[in-house]
Amino acid sequence: MMVMAFKPPAPTKPGLWRRTPPALFPPVMGLFGLGLAWRRAVEAAGVPAGIGEAILGAVTLLYLFALAAYAGKLMRRPAVIVEDLRILPGRAGIGTMVLCLYLLSLTIYPYAPDAALGLLYAAFAVHSAFVLLLIYVFATGPAEQRRVTPVWHLNFVGFIIGGLAAVATGLIGTALAVLGITALIAVAIWAVSLDQIVKETVPAPLRPLLAIHLAPAALLGLVANGLEFEAVSQLFAVLAALLVAALALRGFWLTAAGFSPLWGAFTFPAAATASLWLVLGGVWYWPGVGLLVLATFAIPVIAFRILRLWAGGQLAVKTNAATA
Repeated sequence: MMVMAFKPPAPTKPGLWRRTPPALFPPVMGLFGLGLAWRRAVEAAGVPAGIGEAILGAVTLLYLFALAAYAGKLMRRPAVIVEDLRILPGRAGIGTMVLCLYLLSLTIYPYAPDAALGLLYAAFAVHSAFVLLLIYVFATGPAEQRRVTPVWHLNFVGFIIGGLAAVATGLIGTALAVLGITALIAVAIWAVSLDQIVKETVPAPLRPLLAIHLAPAALLGLVANGLEFEAVSQLFAVLAALLVAALALRGFWLTAAGFSPLWGAFTFPAAATASLWLVLGGVWYWPGVGLLVLATFAIPVIAFRILRLWAGGQLAVKTNAATA
């Protein structure tokens, strides 16, 4: 009689940062958004400037450390990025890793305008290369990977954050072009996603990703406001309010699967929406203050829990991160 022997899984090769999970970047992006929201609250609500700058200083160090960790993984085996991009948490994580370059540009602009402008150009170049690589992954992978998801906002509409940095650095023409192009892409993704939600049931573990739909509305509104398109910014503020209401009403449904690394998707959209409402003021002032207070308590907690999973070696396993 033949005895079947089961081979245990191969252990991860020894070495620092071989399996750095891209899923650590969404909460980092959320912390960037929180710091920038507090910076905007200085003028809008008269809060002390030190709060936002302290948050931004701390998250800049955190981002640079996380970026070094993922760079260490890439240096061991550059092709590992393609493997990470073949899974949904990897596409979301690497996308946010790239978008944080724009946020870093916004962060340092008050202190080093020339460096911020150089970083913005570099971010546009890196993001463009990332999109080309992602298209290659879609073209060479199974059809299921090409399905439209909320993560597409991060990957393809995320240039709008560069538009926000372009407004700050005086590149008005660039900001205008980015606003127009990304608005069309965002509307297309919203339309396809709405059709999917109506016709299909979203699996419970993936529901937190639906919060990403909020981010483009807030960012498009912020860029429109920076370009002094008041009516357009008000329109996106209303859209953001409708999306916030829809997410709040389905809160228990969204979180039915319990805490997971995908909760990082809740962080940046909330901070960006608070920024938009605070900047617009008027009827949006108190909703902006309320959302900023809520985000200030929620975002660090979510970020801490996800980063703790990384420190404990569990985040890579839970998100199926590739190994270099």
